[in-house]
Amino acid sequence: MQPCVNAQKRRRYVLLFLIIFDLLNPAFGVTHYSIPEEMEVGSVVANIATDLGLDIQSLTKRRMRLDVIANKKYLDVNKETGEVFIVERIDREYLCPSKTTNSCFLKLDATIENPIRMFNIELEILDINDNAPHFRRDVMHLDISESTPAGERFSLNNAVDSDIGSNSIKTYDLSESDHFTIEIQSGRDGSKLADLVLKKALDREEQAVHNLILTAVDGGVPSRSGTANIIVQVLDTNDNAPQFDKDSYTVHLNENYPVGSLVVRLNATDLDEGSNSEITYKFSLYTSEKTQETFSLNSETGEIRVKEMINYEDFKIYDMEIIATDKGSNSLSGKCKLTILITDMNDNHPEISIKSFTGPVKEDIAVNTVIAVVSVSDKDSGENGQIDIHISDDLPFALKESSDNYYELLVSEPLDREKVPEYDITITVTDRGNPPLSDNETITLELLDINDNVPQFPQTFYTIPVMENNAPGALLSSLTAIDPDLHENQYLVYFIIEKEIVNTSMSMLFSINPENGNLYALKTFDYEIEKEFLFHIEARDSGVPPLSSNVTVHIIIMDQNDNTPLIVSPWRAHGSVVEEKIPRSTDKGTLIAKVIAIDSDSVHNSRITYQFLHNTDATLFSLDQYNGEIRTMRMFSYRDSRHQQLVVIAKDNGEPALSATVTIKLSTVETALKTYADMTEVPLGYDIFSDLNLYLVIGLGSVSFLLLITILVTIVLKCQKTKPSKAAPPCRNSVISERNSTIADSTLVSNDAYWYSLFLAETRKGKLVVRQPVPKGARYVVSSLPRSTGLTETSDSAASTLQVRSRL
Repeated sequence: MQPCVNAQKRRRYVLLFLIIFDLLNPAFGVTHYSIPEEMEVGSVVANIATDLGLDIQSLTKRRMRLDVIANKKYLDVNKETGEVFIVERIDREYLCPSKTTNSCFLKLDATIENPIRMFNIELEILDINDNAPHFRRDVMHLDISESTPAGERFSLNNAVDSDIGSNSIKTYDLSESDHFTIEIQSGRDGSKLADLVLKKALDREEQAVHNLILTAVDGGVPSRSGTANIIVQVLDTNDNAPQFDKDSYTVHLNENYPVGSLVVRLNATDLDEGSNSEITYKFSLYTSEKTQETFSLNSETGEIRVKEMINYEDFKIYDMEIIATDKGSNSLSGKCKLTILITDMNDNHPEISIKSFTGPVKEDIAVNTVIAVVSVSDKDSGENGQIDIHISDDLPFALKESSDNYYELLVSEPLDREKVPEYDITITVTDRGNPPLSDNETITLELLDINDNVPQFPQTFYTIPVMENNAPGALLSSLTAIDPDLHENQYLVYFIIEKEIVNTSMSMLFSINPENGNLYALKTFDYEIEKEFLFHIEARDSGVPPLSSNVTVHIIIMDQNDNTPLIVSPWRAHGSVVEEKIPRSTDKGTLIAKVIAIDSDSVHNSRITYQFLHNTDATLFSLDQYNGEIRTMRMFSYRDSRHQQLVVIAKDNGEPALSATVTIKLSTVETALKTYADMTEVPLGYDIFSDLNLYLVIGLGSVSFLLLITILVTIVLKCQKTKPSKAAPPCRNSVISERNSTIADSTLVSNDAYWYSLFLAETRKGKLVVRQPVPKGARYVVSSLPRSTGLTETSDSAASTLQVRSRL
């Protein structure tokens, strides 16, 4: 707080010093400058340093400044150049509002320090013509009776101008008038005044109101001016009837104009004044009730407003007559006609009407056939009533204009019921209003079927496997065709196309349900007799004419394991036991017997394997499971029984497997078989030691006798080897020829007969060939052909094997 007090004291001392210094230095005078008002900010007024004789270099050090006046700093000093320039706009009318004197001065004090010096500066602000004259009232109203004589004067409000001197108001001008003029006078302060002078008597019947324009012009260059309107109302008696501006009015009004909205404000004028000029409005008797129900009339203001909704389609033109009556004692009236033209708005949707329609139609209807006739309409007018009609481009139809607002719906493309059975044809109409409105109508066109589609099977060839031994009447398959037509054109009948097979009609073997195509077998099939059938099935619709198609059916009979293997070797005359005799001297690996079985089933089911069911001595004999050969595994010993029994089972490959068995009883002998050369069936004879002789030898014998007998037997056997028979095979002890010599594999020749050969015995002299009949029912030919004969002679035949053939 203390520093502030000291600062204020210092300022008082400086001010006092400056005042005393100024009084003691009368040599310092007043520097005078003149500038026009409204100079641009930054404009240079003068160079104060030059005018005061100050050193420009010392202005900054001596802190030269200009005092602020009225809180506004209009001028400032450039301390580097000493120039005084304007920093704020200067308005003379603002600084010197009084017009008592033409002079306006702005006083400033310039102060420098070191030493302190003060200079008085007086800046004269010169007036420029920057203000236009204006009237305090823009409109002046005067009421003058038409009986006022010419020469009468009327005072007017004068104009004012903020400028002074030659820039102030200099004269007045009045707009051109036959009845009025002005007279200009000067006031004591030099201001200009104007009086309105009537130079010609008024006539209300000619003009009730006079509108004049008074213009004040100043003397500036260029001059400025201001205007005011003078409205002179001529007063008169009630001798004039109200009159409308026009005898008839025409108003355009949009339909659906909001209720309560202003349509028009009628204005009737009466040249009279007061109550004589007050006017009321009403409808005349010629205005229809519908018009008065639609529009309302304000009796005081003459405003006509919408009273209820306007519809262009109901009424397009409303005519009315309006009467204006004044309120004078002897009231007078005037009238006018008002015509309201309703402008159409796009408020009505276009309409479409089906005048005729043909449906349903057949799918083979000809192109360009007319199926419907439609008409379109729109209650709107102009573009709002212009209609565009169209249908979808994806439809096989087209629209063709037949007459004004009538269109024909044509078939533009071939139709196909199987692709599209029914069409929903949407006809759309759109007007050209803004925004456009539209409507549509949908026609459903059903297509009637014609028999134009052939029945089609899903496949062109059917392969149907059928297991043999099927039950008669068994369902084999369902052969169903498809016909996309309808009703009788779709009803299919199935039948087998007749074909004879070995004098047998196909309809005796198979049957088909004519309604659903189910295929049945009429008999039991045997794979071993019939293996396949090939025929055709036809599907025919019930149309007129009927259409049909056929399909090939291939029936394949599938084999079942229904045939038991049949053993054809060794041959069994009676029962299932075969008795064979073999020498005890048989070598190891010697073929004792070969079991051959056949199966009339298919290859898979007829594959036969052989097994021992019973073998007296498992170490003595072996059985090949594939070819049925029985061979010795070792030589006979004295411990082996003279009688051996083998039970062989022949089993097929079916499921379940079927089998057949054969029992082979083997007896060992000490001598070989006798040889027979003929081909007749004879009993076999063997040279063997009898049991009696053997018993005698044992009873009488001794070790030496037994030894002698053994030597003799050995000698006999050796003699047989050195002297073989011409018909005997190369092997001494072979009962049946070796596989690599005389017995060959069985070969399928035909399905009518089969051959097979079998060596039954072998003697020192040759082979004994026995011919036997084939078992009944055999269907194949099995031929056993020797790979190498090894023979030199046969009896009564060149064949060296047993051959059997049987016909079915």
